[in-house]
Parts: sequence; C-alpha cells; structure tokens
Amino acid sequence: MSFRSKAIETSLDRSPIPLSPPSEKITELYAVNTFSEDVMRALLSPEAYIKISNAIRSGSHIDREVAEEVATAMKSWAISRGATHYTHWFQPLTGTTAEKHDSFFDLSGSGKAVEKFKGSALVQQEPDASSFPSGGLRATFEARGYTGWDPSSPAFLMDNGAGGKTLCIPSVFISYTGEALDYKAPLLRALNMLDKAATAVCQYFNRDVTKVTATLGAEQEYFLVDKALYYARPDLVMSGRTVFGHSPARGQQLEDHYFGSISPRINAFMVDFEFEALKLGIPVRTRHNEVAPGQYECAPTFEEMNLAIDHNALLMDLMQKVAEKHHFKVLFHEKPFAGINGSGKHNNWSMSTDTGINLLAPTSKPKENLRFLTFLVNVVKAVHDNADLLRASIASSGNEHRLGANEAPPAIVSVFLGTELTKMLEELISRGEITLEKGENFYYKLGINRIPNLLRDNTDRNRTSPFAFTGNKFEYRAVGSSANSASAMIVLNTIVARQLMEFKRELDERLNTGEEKKIAVVEILKKYYTDSKRILFEGNGYSQEWVDEAERRGLSNIGNSYDALREYISDSAVEVFESMEVLTKRELHARYEIELENYVKKIQIESRVVGDLAINHIVSTAVKYQHKLAQTARSLTDLDMTGEAEPIKEIIMEISNHVKVIKGLVQDMTESRKRANAIEDSVEKARLYGSEVKSYFEKIRYHVDKLELVIDDEDWPLVKYREMLFIK
Repeated sequence: MSFRSKAIETSLDRSPIPLSPPSEKITELYAVNTFSEDVMRALLSPEAYIKISNAIRSGSHIDREVAEEVATAMKSWAISRGATHYTHWFQPLTGTTAEKHDSFFDLSGSGKAVEKFKGSALVQQEPDASSFPSGGLRATFEARGYTGWDPSSPAFLMDNGAGGKTLCIPSVFISYTGEALDYKAPLLRALNMLDKAATAVCQYFNRDVTKVTATLGAEQEYFLVDKALYYARPDLVMSGRTVFGHSPARGQQLEDHYFGSISPRINAFMVDFEFEALKLGIPVRTRHNEVAPGQYECAPTFEEMNLAIDHNALLMDLMQKVAEKHHFKVLFHEKPFAGINGSGKHNNWSMSTDTGINLLAPTSKPKENLRFLTFLVNVVKAVHDNADLLRASIASSGNEHRLGANEAPPAIVSVFLGTELTKMLEELISRGEITLEKGENFYYKLGINRIPNLLRDNTDRNRTSPFAFTGNKFEYRAVGSSANSASAMIVLNTIVARQLMEFKRELDERLNTGEEKKIAVVEILKKYYTDSKRILFEGNGYSQEWVDEAERRGLSNIGNSYDALREYISDSAVEVFESMEVLTKRELHARYEIELENYVKKIQIESRVVGDLAINHIVSTAVKYQHKLAQTARSLTDLDMTGEAEPIKEIIMEISNHVKVIKGLVQDMTESRKRANAIEDSVEKARLYGSEVKSYFEKIRYHVDKLELVIDDEDWPLVKYREMLFIK
C-alpha cells in the first residue's frame, strides 16, 4: 500500500473527538485563564491596583514597588492554577510569536527549593536576540535584545498539553540600542498618536472626550486538512501550500459550502478551540463554512486594537494546538490550493471614545453627524494620500497569489463608501460657498440630517473593495490570513493620526480668523473630499474595466511584493513615521530588509519544493508508469494487435513530452535560483526571485497537473485535491 493510500485510509477512519461540555455557563468560562483586572483587584492592594489601572489606561510609569507586588500576585495566581513556568510572550518580525520558558523553581542560598518570580523578571527579560531578524539593526554576534512587559494586555496561562501550564506575559521586543524588533512596540506608538490626534479633534464636538481608542475585529479565514493527508503532501509541510494538484471536477462552483452545515468532526474542533479561546479572554463569537471546500472562518467581538492583535496571534497558535488533538492541520497560507478561493484576515477597524461613542457610526442627531463626516472624510483622505504605504503593509509572497485573483481585493487600493453616501458627499461639495440665512438649519440645509437613513438603506458591502465602509467601521479586506494584523494597523493608525493633526491645524487657522466653526469644518471637508475622491470606487474591483479606470485616475497598481515593499523607505513614508514618532528611518529600512529577506526565503523554499517533487516524485512515477505501458504495448504488438497498441503508444509519447519539459524547466529554474543567490543586493535578489524564479512555478505545474490526469490513480504519489478538500 502506498503512502498516499495509507494516509487516505487513516483519514477515513477518523471520528469526531468526544467533548465534555463545561459544567459552567459559557460566560463563566470567559477569561478564567487571564490575569484580568478582576483578579488584580482581588489580589493587589488598593494603591497598587489604582497605579496599575492608570498605567493600563494612560501608559503611565509603573514604579518598582508596584511591579514587585504585581509579580508576587501574578506568581501566586499562576501557580495556584497549575503553572510551573513563565515567559515573556512577544511578536518578533518572523511573523509568528516567540517565547522562552523559565521555571518558577529556584534554589535559595541554603540549597532549599523555592518558587521565585521578581518584579524585575516581570518587567524586563533578555532573550538571545541573535537569531531573530533585525534588518541590520545589530550584528549577528550582538545577541542582546530586551523584552518589556506590556501591562495593557493581560498575562495569560497557556496549557502545555503535558499537564503543566506556562504564565505568558505579553511584551515588546527591542534591540540593545532601543529600536523596535517586533510588531507591538510601533503599534503601541501608533495607537498613542491616534489617541492624541483623534481626542484633539473630538474636543471641537464634545469636550467630555479625553481618550480615543482604536478598535479591531479580525475575521480569520483558514483551511483544515486531515493530518495524515497533510503529511502525505511534502509541499504543504515545507511551504504551507500545494505547488501541484489538478483541480477536482467539483470545487466551489456549486456554492454549497458557504454557510453550509458544519460537519461533526469540524464542529468538534471548532467548539473545542472556542472553549479554550474563551478561557484566554478571546471573545470568539462566529464560526461558519467559507466559500471554498475545506475553508472556514471564525470572528471575535471587537476589542481594543492592541489586545485584539495579541488575541489573533494567540488564537492562531491555539488553533494549531487544538487541531492536533482532532488530527487536523490548520492552513493559514493565503493560497494553499489553486483554483479555489484563498484566505484573508479582514480587519474591521474603527475608533471609540471614552464616552462610549463610535466615531465612525452615524447617529440620529445631525450635529453629531458632522463629527461622523469629519472622521469619515479624514480617513478617506489619509488612505488616498498614503495608498502605496497601505499596499506595502499587506505585501507578502503568500498574498501575491491572492490579491487581484477575482477572489480577493485587487492590488489597487480604493475606498468604498456606498452609492448613497457618496452621492450625499458629492451634493455637499457642489453647493459652493456655504451661507446661512437667518433661521436656516445648517444641518438640514447641507443634508447631514439624512445620513442615518442613507446608511440604513445602503448596508450592502462591496466584497471586491480592499477598504470598504460598512456602516460603522472600515473593513480592510486585503490583509493576508497568515499576517500579523499589526503590520497593516501600524500604517493605518499612523496615517489617520497624521491626517487628523493636519485637519486640526487647518481648522485652527480658520477659527483664528473668526470663521464659524461648523462652516469651517465643512469647507475643509469639501476640500479634502475633492482632493481624495479619485480613490473612491463603487463598482466591481475584480474587473479589467476597474484596472483601466484606476490607471486613468493615476492610482497605483503594484502587483508584486518586492515593488510594493519599497514604499516603506520612500521619503514620504519616512517623513510620516518619523513625524509621528512611530518608526525611525533606521527602523523602516530594517523592516524593509527583513520583509525582502523573508520574501526571498519563502520563494526559495517553494522553488526547492517544486524541484524536489517534480523530479523525485512526479518524473520518477511517470517513468515507472511509462514502463508499464510500454510492456502492455509490446505484448499487444506481439499478439498482432498493433492497432490496439497505438493509443497506448500515444500516452507513452504524451508522458515523455511532459517529462522532458518538466526536467528542462526544473533545470532552468535551478540555474535561475543560483543566479539570484549570487546577488548580494537584497532588492535585486528579491526582484530576481519574484520575477524569474517564481515564473517557473506555474509552467512546471501545468505539465505536472497534466500528468496527474494521465497516470493511473493508484500510482499517483501525491494526495489529490479531491481527497484533501472533501475527506473530513
């Protein structure tokens, strides 16, 4: 029995893992494994609790005495719940999370075993940073890097799966000289600047607002494949996607998988990881089948952005661990299978005040809707002015397969507001200079009072838009499923903060001349909208017509990652980030180098996988099958059945042609890879990998997939699409 046959047999024998429902109500499970504010309130002194609460809300300094008290309480709580180790949990620029476990166990001076966890260990640790990407911020031999506690994200307990638990402390990761080596540090800086800028603008409308918080709801798409089938596909194991595989007769064309009934085994996995997620304070609420067979989605309630991004990174890790228990593998690659939809991570973004107002939600009060329009138009202006930077934030080798493939937003950044809201804004700018006669209602005259009704009647979402307004938030749909959302959100929050600061500057100038505030606000918004309207698009983003129209409008269409990433080091990007004190020029250049290197490595791995599978699996199988056919043809000829042997000879010739082409293409690809590897310049190396080495993948795949249709099914060495996508 072949490896493929054994894998299929094993997967067919699977049954749903029986789950024991929790004895508590589901709400009582929530956050039981987090060092939450309720836990701190119970374990800390009132003085320490107030100080730590202020630090969480305002970022104020935590003194050593408070840190010691928090560490003592955290250790006591963690050990009482079965923890044996602790770690600073951080998000380096590898795209995954990182942790180094240290035991609470220690020996006293007298040799007595003690449990130890000091405030200094809570606040800062020094992991070996030499093997983490730094983009030249430090030499390889300079191993020092620091992780620092982020008190705004609760510590949590992660089950090790072997009876013990680890206390995980969310942290930033910086170099010895203070530069950010992670996603969290610049995200916190960007969120701080957005808070300041948005709060200052809110003051024109409501002086009670003292804080604005960016919120995020990340919809996570993914595929599930049986573990036995996964390990029978070396390409999935090595690169996260299938480099070969002919499309099955049935894919997603019947549209019967989307929102369809969830199979028992899949549902058992979903229920299990949701229970574990709730214990960790991750508010997962939605689960459903996605469009493609084998594809699913989960989505949480909106949260404060820093916490939401921590939770998404934690959720992805948790899903992988729970999947092992259910004999599944979770695929987060943006395009694991050709011919069907890939996966994204839709980032639903908004801003909320400490008075409970969503700044991107219209209300029934016309005066408040002027505030809504102010933030809405400023966001559009920010996206318009920094579209290429937003494009860079979602650039990756995986997302290249997905963007613009008639299943995800195109590589052209555009904004969807909805026909009626766009029409209302067009009417607003067409009015010319605003004047008010005595007794006229300003909001009714401008039509601002109609906004809630417009949105109620226009709630449909444009699925083809990369940045769509959906009634009370913007949905950035172009983010890849494997990405850390912080990459895109660092950019979005930074550019919006900068734009709001510019709006405040212009408004203050007008107010200083004695202009009435609401008229000044509208006049500025009219100008912004006029300057930015070319980025608005309500139609089909998948169409060639939009590609042509976008070019006429002067919008960028950057189809590859190595060109898109260059925007990180443009003069305009450096000026934006440095003026907002989010990233320095040195940090931006480092991130650019890291992203290019990661891009090269992933294509390099895929190239090696393509070559290995093509020669060692496909060609060798084809030659063996060819030999069988040759024996059959020879036997028929010996029996004077020459006519009957001809079709078999034609198949032999067809196989020979494919094998010859595959062998030649693999050799050419290998030589192309060698030429790219010899290049020292990282930019040129990335270009060669993206434009030359990668260009061989589909050419080789075409011939391999043709052989899959010719070679006997029992002889084919790779698990097929129909088996991976439909055996559950």
